[in-house]
Amino acid sequence: MNSFLLDTNVIVDVLRGRTEVRMLMERLLDERRALASCPITVTEIYAGMRPREEKVTRAFMESLQFLPITAEIAESAGRLKAQYAGRGRSLSFQDVTIAAVSIAYGCTLVTANVKDFPMRNLQLYPVLVKTT
Repeated sequence: MNSFLLDTNVIVDVLRGRTEVRMLMERLLDERRALASCPITVTEIYAGMRPREEKVTRAFMESLQFLPITAEIAESAGRLKAQYAGRGRSLSFQDVTIAAVSIAYGCTLVTANVKDFPMRNLQLYPVLVKTT
């Protein structure tokens, strides 16, 4: 699969109108790349959504390919969490699950938080967002 799984921070930046992130999404779409989300990002987006943002948020989220979490992916996420905890590194359940989804479906993970995804077998597309 030649998809790009969008991390929650990237989706938020698109919805909040960050020009450079929107331009990246347009470029990926122009290149006919599939943009995807997973249950974790959907949960995080709707948990942080403001009431006035619902229509735009729903439209954007429905435009993304949805990659479900299987039992095997959940197991992989648990193993990743345990593996890094054994090395003294605490990773969130959300991040290890997003990483496991990306690995399982062969996606590139688009994120502004590269430090949260130290997995060597994970393909990352780092997004550099200008701070104002």
